[in-house]
Amino acid sequence: MTISKKIENIIAGSSFIRKMFEEGARLKKEYGPENVCDFSLGNPNVPPPEKFNEILRETVSTCGLGDHCYMPNTGYPMVCGSVAEYLAEEQQAPVTDKEILMTCGAAGALNVAFKAILDPGDEVLTPIPCFVEYKFYADNHGGVLKTVPTTPGFELDLEAITAAISEKTKVFLINSPNNPTGQIYSEASLKALGEILEKKCREYNRTIYLVSDEPYRKIVYDDVEVPSIFTSYKESIIGTSYSKDISIPGERIGFVAVNPAATYKNDLLAAMAVTNRILGYVNAPALMQRVVACMQGMSVDISEYGRKREMLCEGLAGFGYEFIKPPGTFYLFPRSPIPDDVEFVDALKEERILVVPGTGFNGPGYFRIAFCVDDSTIKNAMPGFERAIAKFR
Repeated sequence: MTISKKIENIIAGSSFIRKMFEEGARLKKEYGPENVCDFSLGNPNVPPPEKFNEILRETVSTCGLGDHCYMPNTGYPMVCGSVAEYLAEEQQAPVTDKEILMTCGAAGALNVAFKAILDPGDEVLTPIPCFVEYKFYADNHGGVLKTVPTTPGFELDLEAITAAISEKTKVFLINSPNNPTGQIYSEASLKALGEILEKKCREYNRTIYLVSDEPYRKIVYDDVEVPSIFTSYKESIIGTSYSKDISIPGERIGFVAVNPAATYKNDLLAAMAVTNRILGYVNAPALMQRVVACMQGMSVDISEYGRKREMLCEGLAGFGYEFIKPPGTFYLFPRSPIPDDVEFVDALKEERILVVPGTGFNGPGYFRIAFCVDDSTIKNAMPGFERAIAKFR
C-alpha cells in the first residue's frame, strides 16, 4: 500500500455509522429511497430558522473586499464578542471575546483543544457510550482514548470515574446532551465530577481539563436545562457548533471557549490560536462567522424533533422495545432484544430499516436510531420494527 499503515487500519475498521450509510445507499438504489427507512445518520432535517436565510442574504449583499481577507487566528473580534456575550449568560460566567476562538465546527474545536493540551501518551478519558471519532481525535495529537462506564441510565458513574483517572489522564471529555443516548448529565453530578477532578489534580500535581462537547445543547425537551460546565469546574473548555442548533452542519462553523477562571487561561488561548493555524483550519469561514454573530441563542423549531420523538417512542414501546426516553438530542438508544446488537441490526436491515449498532459507540447490546427524519420514515418503519422484535421472542 502507498498510504500509511495507520490510516489503512482506520479505513479497515471504519465506523458502523459510515458502513450503514453506505449500505443505505445500496438499498436505496436497489429498492428506491421511498422503500428504505434510514435512521443511520444524525443529519438535521428541520430547516434553519428563517432569520438565518435573511441574515445570510443581507451579509452576502453587503460584503466588501475587506470581508474576504485574512483575519486574526481566533476569528473576527466582533464575532467572538457576540458569542461571548451570549455564552456569559448561558454559562453564568464572565466570558469575554478573549476567551473565544471560532472554529470549523465542533470537530475542529476539539482537535484544536487537544492539539494544545496533549503530550504523547496523555490519556483522554470519556464515559461510554460515546461518539466513535473521539478515539481518532485523541490519537491525532498523540493522546490515547480511555473509556469509563456509565450507570444503567447512562448517567455519570462517579465511582468508576474516580477509579479510572490516573497519572496519565489529561482530559476528561463529556458530551451532554449525549450522542448516542440523548442523556443529559445533572448539575449535581457535574459538580461532583468537578470535585473529583480537583482532587486528582492535587494528587497527581497536574492539570486535568474537563472538555465538554456541546453541539446538542439546544436540542432538549420537556423544559430540561443543560447545566453550566464553567460553574462546575474551573479548568474547563467548551467545544461546540451551530450544526444542530440551526441545522447548518455543512457550513462547519463553531467555537471553542475557555473558562475565564482557568488557571492557565492565557497559555491555553495562545496555544489554541497557534493550533488552529498549524492544523490547517486557519480560520472558521468568514461568511458564516458574520452570520452566526447575529444568531446567538436562536435555534430551529425544537418542537418538531419533540413530536418525532413522541411518535417513535410511543410506537416502539408498544412493540416491547426497552429504552430511556431521551431528554435531549434527536437520538433514541433502545436495548437490543438479543445480546448481539449487530445481529439485531442486521435483522432490521432485512426489513429495510437502517440503524447503527451500539457496538459502534462502545455501547454493545443497544442500537441508535437517529429520528431527525421525515415523519413518513418513522411511520413506514413501524411494521418492520414490530416484525423484527417478534422474530426473537
